[in-house]
Amino acid sequence: MGEDSMNKRVLVTGAAGFIGFHLSKRLLDEGSRVVGIDNLNAYYDVNLKKARLAILKKYDNFTFHKIDIAKRTAIQDLFGGSLKTQVSPITHHASRVTKSFDTVVHLAAQAGVRYSITNPYAYIESNIAGFINILEGCRHHKVKHLVYASSSSVYGANTKMPFSIHHNIDHPVSLYAATKKANELMAHTYSSLYKIPTTGLRFFTVYGPWGRPDMALFLFTRAILEGKPIDVFNHGKMQRDFTYIDDIVEGVVRVMKKTPKPNPSWSGDAPDPGTSYAPYKVYNIGNNNPVELMTFIETIEKFLGKKAKKKLLPLQAGDVPATYADVDDLMNDVGFKPATPIEEGIRRFVDWYMDYYRVR
Repeated sequence: MGEDSMNKRVLVTGAAGFIGFHLSKRLLDEGSRVVGIDNLNAYYDVNLKKARLAILKKYDNFTFHKIDIAKRTAIQDLFGGSLKTQVSPITHHASRVTKSFDTVVHLAAQAGVRYSITNPYAYIESNIAGFINILEGCRHHKVKHLVYASSSSVYGANTKMPFSIHHNIDHPVSLYAATKKANELMAHTYSSLYKIPTTGLRFFTVYGPWGRPDMALFLFTRAILEGKPIDVFNHGKMQRDFTYIDDIVEGVVRVMKKTPKPNPSWSGDAPDPGTSYAPYKVYNIGNNNPVELMTFIETIEKFLGKKAKKKLLPLQAGDVPATYADVDDLMNDVGFKPATPIEEGIRRFVDWYMDYYRVR
């Protein structure tokens, strides 16, 4: 981002999470001042989150607050600058907290499709109540651009491939997906009412080093190394548009610089779901190259040098058989499309996993 980045102040919610960590590190490396928040919940191994955070805290342009986005007062204090500062060990710039954020990248959320079947209230508290708190913060403190995580899961029961932002998405098949669609609707409302520029990013099956332990790549790698069977849903007849973390981050960084503007050709007679008369936009960020689940497993086996024991199971409630991203709008607007081959991405993950867990 260059010299201009030194004056940029970015709030990253979910900074100890998988995408939040990688994005924060990229922004810090480029010179932006990053304020990160996370509640460090126990949805998965907190030690992994703390290990990510320890890397970020080495930067003198990083400030961290342990905050739950569902806590309205805490978020109001964060945006208002009245929180007690938890600076990184080698910085003392507490005064930064009193300034408004230029950009907010909202990645904090209760993730996971299957978990939403058994713990629905967690999704309402974090993904709905939490999101309104972020929107209100942006509204009252004149944030120039809100970029937020949506999900490929919003396409739900859609079967027309590839999934396009211009398709209707009115048939979610999990509560997680419904909350992400609700986020897009809430963002549009605030873009319309208060002219807050908002951009939603529909991520497609993100993977890579420092990934989430509840995701397939992590689960499969651990089980194969331990000689345990892996659960292969829909009897392996699944396709996913696996997208490498560096590609996701590149897409986010480019979109951050592309503040959405109203679409002058938008018409209420034939409403385009992907754009608006308001400063609102959504993008797919996916590899645009769906991979068969069995091919995915074979690639993991190749780099581990060990065969998987497969337990074939039916399609789980809330899951969809295939995802495939149309990224034309991303390419047209910011000149980028993800392209890391699955072999390269899995190799990098396996290398990280072996090193992090000291596997010999």
